[in-house]
Amino acid sequence: MNFKFKQCCAFLTCCLALVSLSANAKTPDKDFYTILVYHFKSNDQQVALDEYFKNTYIPALHRAGIKKIGVFKPLANDTAQMKSMYVFIPFRALKDWEKLPQVLEKDAVYTSAARTFTDAVSDKRPFERLETILLDAFPMHTQFKLSDLSNPLSERIYELRSYESPTLHLYKTKVRMFNDGGEIALFKRLRFNAIFYANVLSGGKMPNLMYMTTFKNMAEHDAHWKAFVESPEWKTLTAMPEYENKVSVSHIDAILMHPADYSDI
Repeated sequence: MNFKFKQCCAFLTCCLALVSLSANAKTPDKDFYTILVYHFKSNDQQVALDEYFKNTYIPALHRAGIKKIGVFKPLANDTAQMKSMYVFIPFRALKDWEKLPQVLEKDAVYTSAARTFTDAVSDKRPFERLETILLDAFPMHTQFKLSDLSNPLSERIYELRSYESPTLHLYKTKVRMFNDGGEIALFKRLRFNAIFYANVLSGGKMPNLMYMTTFKNMAEHDAHWKAFVESPEWKTLTAMPEYENKVSVSHIDAILMHPADYSDI
């Protein structure tokens, strides 16, 4: 058994244990999240996705008791050949995520309205492929939070960041930096308007954490990150022995997005 395989097994065991404990908890103390990533190529597919999310899927989620759903479109869609849309769904407990497919199946309004989308023929498919990411909230940010910004949604920049780590140990180190180390507190002081911070429990990139922040516009995005890297707190944190010279992040994806005009977040 090679080293990488052992690491994967150990990480999966930790994730399964965490999920099991959360599922059996009587009182949920943190959110779970799903991020659905729909990949598409054509304008017709984008129109189909927008129509499905706006008129069918999100109303069904609202009826299921999920009041706030985010739908986001990366700025890179303007030039990318393969485009994408991100759907962020918060759950108060893992059992709510588990039972959602059954809830939707029992929703006659949804199943009828969704048929043209879910049962589309292959040569008129509404998207190319779908990724599903399951996450659980960090201890220092246990529930998702709506932005405090007051400007129109259409003007805002949302940034979804994904931090991959080379080993499970270094992943835990990076998670500690966010929670115990004060990285989340620094984001809060600088008013990054974080929507969530979370561990990736299941996804194509692991070990991995993700978080989303919000800015009034691109100029504010750039100014906030400049203030972050120049802050005394960040310089102190990165000089601490437990974090200094540790390459705890092997790859970062930073996705800048606009919310859809029908997004709740």
